[in-house]
Amino acid sequence: MEWVLTEALLSQSRDPRVLLGALCRGEASAERVETLRFLLQRLEDEAARGGGGALAEAAREVAVGYLVPLLRDARGGRPAGCPDAGSQQPRHRSRVLRAAGAALRSCARLAGGPALAAALAEEALRDLRAPDPEAAVEVLAAVGPCLRPREDGPLLERVARASVALALGGDEEEEEEAGLAEEAAALVACRLLPALAQCGGAALRAVWAGLAAPVPSPGTDRVGPKLLMLSALAEKLLPEPGAGRTPCAPDEGPDARRCWRFWRTVQAGLGQAEDALTRKRARYLLQRAVEVSAELGADCTCSPQEGNGPSLFWWSDKKKDELLKFWENYILIMETLEGNQIHVIKPVLPKLNNLFEYAVSEENECWLFHPSWHLCIYKRMFESENKILTKEGVIHFLELYETKLLPFSAEFLEFIIGPLMDALSESSLYGRSPGQLIGSGSPLGLKLQKFLVNYISLLPEEIKNGFLLQFIQRMNSRHWCAIPILFLSKALASIPRCKALGIEGLLALRDVIQCTMITHQILLRGAAQCYLLQTAMNLVDVEKVSLADVSTFIASLRQEESLCRGTSLWTELCDWLRVNESHFRPSAVCSSTGLHETSLNAYVKNLVQEYIKSPAWDGENCFLPDWFEARLTATMVLLAVDVEGMKTQYSEKQRTQNGLRLFLAPLVDALMKLGTNAYMPLPKTDRCLQLLWKLLQTCVLKGSGAHHDEVLTVLQNSVMAATESISEFILRRLTMNELSSVPDLERCRLYLMVLTELLDLHSKVGWKGGSPLWRIISPLKNASIQHLQEMDGRQEPALGTQIQRVVSMAALAMVCEAVDQKPEPQLESLDVGPTERFLSCLQLNQTLQKPHTEEQSRCVHPSPPRPRDFFEESSSSQGWGRIVAQYIHDQWVCLSCLLKKYHALIPTTESEIAEPSLPAVQMPGRTLQSALEALTILPSDQVLPVFQCMKILVPKLLTSSESLCIESFDMAWKIISSLSNTQLTFWPNLKAFVQFVFDNKILTIAAKTKGQAYFKIKEIMYKIIEMSALKTGVFNTLINYCCQSWIVSASHVFQGSLSSAKHYSEMILEACIFGTVFRRDQRLIQDVQTFVENLGHDCAANVVIENTKREDHYVRICAVKFLCLLDGSDMSHKLFLEDLAVKLLDKDELVSKSRARCYVNSLQHRVKNRIWQTLLVLFPRFDQNFLNGTIEKIFQAGFINNQASIKYFIEWIIILILHKYPQFLSKFWDCLSSGEEKIKTSICTFLSVLTHLDVITQNIPEKKLVLKQALITVLQWCFNHNFSIRLYALMALKKIWNMCKALRVEEFDALAPVIESSLSQVESMHGAGNAKKNWQRIQEHFFFSTFHPLKDYCLETIFYILPRLAGLVEDEWITVDKFTGFTDIPLDVGFQWYHSQTQLRELKPGDWSQQDMGPSSGEAEAEFSDVQKKIIPWKNNVPDSDLELVFQDRAAKLGKSISRLIVVASLIDKATNLGGLCRTCEVFGASALAVGNLQCVSDKQFQHLSVSAEQWLPLVEVRPPQLIDYLQQKKAEGYTIIGVEQTAKSFNLTQYCFPEKSLLLLGNEREGIPAHLIQQLDVCVEIPQQGIVRSLNVHVSGALLIWEYTRQQLLRHAGVAAPRKSVCLT
Repeated sequence: MEWVLTEALLSQSRDPRVLLGALCRGEASAERVETLRFLLQRLEDEAARGGGGALAEAAREVAVGYLVPLLRDARGGRPAGCPDAGSQQPRHRSRVLRAAGAALRSCARLAGGPALAAALAEEALRDLRAPDPEAAVEVLAAVGPCLRPREDGPLLERVARASVALALGGDEEEEEEAGLAEEAAALVACRLLPALAQCGGAALRAVWAGLAAPVPSPGTDRVGPKLLMLSALAEKLLPEPGAGRTPCAPDEGPDARRCWRFWRTVQAGLGQAEDALTRKRARYLLQRAVEVSAELGADCTCSPQEGNGPSLFWWSDKKKDELLKFWENYILIMETLEGNQIHVIKPVLPKLNNLFEYAVSEENECWLFHPSWHLCIYKRMFESENKILTKEGVIHFLELYETKLLPFSAEFLEFIIGPLMDALSESSLYGRSPGQLIGSGSPLGLKLQKFLVNYISLLPEEIKNGFLLQFIQRMNSRHWCAIPILFLSKALASIPRCKALGIEGLLALRDVIQCTMITHQILLRGAAQCYLLQTAMNLVDVEKVSLADVSTFIASLRQEESLCRGTSLWTELCDWLRVNESHFRPSAVCSSTGLHETSLNAYVKNLVQEYIKSPAWDGENCFLPDWFEARLTATMVLLAVDVEGMKTQYSEKQRTQNGLRLFLAPLVDALMKLGTNAYMPLPKTDRCLQLLWKLLQTCVLKGSGAHHDEVLTVLQNSVMAATESISEFILRRLTMNELSSVPDLERCRLYLMVLTELLDLHSKVGWKGGSPLWRIISPLKNASIQHLQEMDGRQEPALGTQIQRVVSMAALAMVCEAVDQKPEPQLESLDVGPTERFLSCLQLNQTLQKPHTEEQSRCVHPSPPRPRDFFEESSSSQGWGRIVAQYIHDQWVCLSCLLKKYHALIPTTESEIAEPSLPAVQMPGRTLQSALEALTILPSDQVLPVFQCMKILVPKLLTSSESLCIESFDMAWKIISSLSNTQLTFWPNLKAFVQFVFDNKILTIAAKTKGQAYFKIKEIMYKIIEMSALKTGVFNTLINYCCQSWIVSASHVFQGSLSSAKHYSEMILEACIFGTVFRRDQRLIQDVQTFVENLGHDCAANVVIENTKREDHYVRICAVKFLCLLDGSDMSHKLFLEDLAVKLLDKDELVSKSRARCYVNSLQHRVKNRIWQTLLVLFPRFDQNFLNGTIEKIFQAGFINNQASIKYFIEWIIILILHKYPQFLSKFWDCLSSGEEKIKTSICTFLSVLTHLDVITQNIPEKKLVLKQALITVLQWCFNHNFSIRLYALMALKKIWNMCKALRVEEFDALAPVIESSLSQVESMHGAGNAKKNWQRIQEHFFFSTFHPLKDYCLETIFYILPRLAGLVEDEWITVDKFTGFTDIPLDVGFQWYHSQTQLRELKPGDWSQQDMGPSSGEAEAEFSDVQKKIIPWKNNVPDSDLELVFQDRAAKLGKSISRLIVVASLIDKATNLGGLCRTCEVFGASALAVGNLQCVSDKQFQHLSVSAEQWLPLVEVRPPQLIDYLQQKKAEGYTIIGVEQTAKSFNLTQYCFPEKSLLLLGNEREGIPAHLIQQLDVCVEIPQQGIVRSLNVHVSGALLIWEYTRQQLLRHAGVAAPRKSVCLT
């Protein structure tokens, strides 16, 4: 086509200069510039043959006067004179630039000298750093080959360096700039660098120097652009096989194989690149280097970066086979990982084990291959989007040291600290394996533990310490979830004891403990703290740390979560201190005493003395000291005492007691002086009381039973001796106006905490008339009331006055609570006194007036400034609001105690008493209204006493003031529903709310009146159940409280009747079927918590943290145990149970009719399963009268297509009914009548019941009639056309016939031949077909072989064994231990049906109808003989850079090889066919795909089939009307036009030989290729057919021809002869 065009132009004018001038004038369109290019190339050919000498000047003028300005103007956006092409402008502009660049190269050659090329290159070099360098790149790519390698060598080097710098871009770029840099890199790599590579060794070496240069700073190595350029220059940077060059030739180009930076770039692309294309380029370079090395056959070594160790790459011809095998497996693994499909990748993983076998020399125990290659594979797996693949990779890496003895490698160590720990931070990796029981632990966690132990044991001593320190420091470098930090801590704790960590390691462990505090799972973080303490005891070198360091670390543990007296961890810590106490690094305290034999005692003694010493006091308004020192001191005192107790071996208890008294002496001495020494510094008194309170809290034993504790006794005796002094001091401080500043409020709280603890202590040892507490409670109460009464009338109170008012109310609340909880002192009579009158007349919800700012400032300025301290917050409105909220809270505490004491005086209406002596008690309506007001004022953590008051008031007002009570319900629920799921706020409030709204008195009154309150309570009940789906444990609180209250109320009523439960049976119904389908992350947390709980006392967190039993299982357990306690002989209980059973059957019917699909383990499946489990539990309470009305529903359930587990329960309950009440057999026979058309599963259900006919007939004296009916019925179904029905019928027939033979019933002798023949035939089936296998399986099935409906009737079978054997998910298995461990609901003494009496529990899950299980674990580990292998779509040659400029754009950007095949699909209409063709063309490397409209690529159906192939394949738009011109143009370019069509002269595909330059024209889906286009074809090819259908799908047809073309080209390049009888057209 180009030749025809140029000939036509030259025929018009023989003077080429005139033609050149004409083309250089006018609009600079793409067609004009391309025509100019064609003409210049033709003239260049003529000049090469000796003509055209006069063209040099003309060529120079075209270059300088037209082409260079055209390229320069193109930088502005579009070439000068070029019209705006809209959306086609970028494509049009690139076409112009490409054509102009090619024309410029011809001009430089025609000019006759290199001067023009050099000048153009200099100018373009200056423009290379412009914002849009495309024009400059085109100029340099055009004139570069014209430069002289020697004379223009410096210029070439500068161009090369500038090109590499442009491609690599900046270090830190914005997103938009990064995109431009990527485009620039692609442009340089695809256009400029290949041109420079043709200019000689100097330019190539300069490019290589830029690529191999060290990066300026870490993290700035741009792997993607580097690999793009390396891929483009692969043929130049890697030696050409057969070129005959020696490795050390001076003029030879660089050999990238010998440069370690090249291999580091390749490794970074393999393991760290985020995009698949970059990873593909890295694999291509690796494969290319291996192929080149194998073909050259010469030895090659790349020196390692570190100067020692194995080379990053080496080659030896002697080990060619081993090297090829290694790299073949390596590339296969890396290719397979791109699929992200675990079923494809898993068979390849055994080859990774082979890589380690090749890589390690057993003789020298060293690495033959650099270990970084293996780590690239793991990095790729760790960063996969498929978490299953990530888990497989992590597990495979952790298993390395179990079976292999790998040499030490610093790369491995860095990999563990870096990528491995990053991967381990993903919680989902710690899930259970399929088939693993709940609570059995994480397989990955166990492997992590083994790996860490094995790896640490293999590390050299000089490296071990540093590795462990880095490992621990890495743990606190990020925010970890609870599950990873738990298993990492457990793995660290399992490391054998060694002296590895010093003070820096101990500090790092403390930082990790702080990281655990951010998690919300208390049990998991408590267990992690336990393991971290064990890690410290195992790994810390005691000679490098002091006792002060250790004590600071111990104090960072939370006593309420991990470290507590009486636990095994406390004992272990004491033993560790005992063994090492003389080896700790001496501290300042020990050095001053010189007592190294008893260093722990000396340290603790001085610790207490230093703590008690009076610190610097900065005025009356100082803040309360931090609690950390008190916690540290108290913990160390008790540890030292218990260590001393270990030394005495329980023989010298007096020594232990003396030691404790010695430690406590300074504290007791200071406490004894509190009441008499009025001048004792305030900080000292605070610290003493803090230490006292902490000692009393920490000394309590956990998990040790009720044995006598000598330490606690000595401590209590010491404290009781100082009680009088302490109580007098507290009384003085609280009542003598000594607390007058905001910091004093925290001090007041400390005093009341200590006073409460002393009251509790005295109540345990017994109250005595002379107790000092007896003497202070009344004065404290009276003084508090007096202060409150005096301050009521003041108009403008000062800050001190308001603080004292808050203090007095807090003290009064404490006294009221103490008297309410411990009434033994009998301080007051039950008569109404001044105290009660004062409390009853309190101005509830009164807001304390905020003091003046001047007064506040004057009172507080002496205190030192503290950032964001309590006073700064209290200065604001929000801070003062907290103080007021505490004041109102204390008011309601006092009122709740008053209401509890005088609840009998509360009237049901306020009009009954004219002048009440106790207004708050005798005017309940007004008090309840105040409670509603308080709920709007108080924060959520202060509303508990209000709920307690409402619980007392609402039952009195529910009848007379129902609307007010409903408002109370709504307001309280609004508060609960708005709370977050926090341990300290939500759960106490929820418990108080439930106790208020669902109080048995309220439920009874509401049910009796059936008013709006009754329906409001039910509405709240359903809202709580709904909330349970989001907050696990909410429904547990409700059902637990209600069941307990109903049990208590039933025990106090004659014959245990249920008072209110019958009106709220919906709650029991919902509890029986409760349970959500957890998300995967929720289920994982539940599994890990169960695992920790199963550790028992071995994990101290289980002892310290109370088991809240908030799992969903406990809702059902509570309901089931409640139902088991009901007495079927009691009429009220019986009616309640029957009503519940009817509702359960209705619920089952409703679920069966719902549209939701009941697939295995779906929520519908689980609900139905729970319904029938509950019905089985209730069955013993059913009598015949009840079953008369419900038996039809039970039988009807058998006709429904249920899952296996539900079917078993229905069959079981039918068997039990027929066994207990044989009179229902007639209705049962009706279910098996053959007159109706029954579904397969229903008949199988009733036939399964007949297999237990021996149990059914136990209570029938005359069994012959039943057996006869059973035989007749079963025989009919034995001849059914359905195989499953026949199988079940034969199973029933066998069981029934065995009964007949055992009873020797002669009446059935006539049937004997038929029955014996049938059974004999099925028993003697030949072959190994499914029929024989299924017959064997159904006989071995647990329901027919082992299960006994009567002996197995127990909770274990119903809730654990049967769900397990039926294949339900583990979430539905409830063990008997959970029933016995749930003690909130007692169990009847006569209840003995817990465990199964048969061997059923020993069976494994399995169903005869299920398919065989997958391969065993041994088979899974075997290496597969063949695996899936992906193809690297690059060939070993680089495509011609001049081929198809328009089509080459995208293919060149990829750096991949393309063929000379063009596929034309302009006639195809459907997007699916076009998408499939696009994918096929890209896979087989077609040079271009022509479509009728480029808009099709945005079609979703196209993209679904193409899977992004359109991004990597050159596409061109050729509309159907343009096809004739397009085909003629391609024919002129040398292409053979091939039509895929059946014609009279078409060739058979198997006999046709495709030319290299082929164009395939595909026809329309319906009409094929039109007749006018067939005339344009060179040849038609048809696909041979064997079938009847006339044609194939157009995409399939095209794919077959594309593959045949590709196959022939591959054979041709390999030198294989063409097949015989082939037709070749050229």
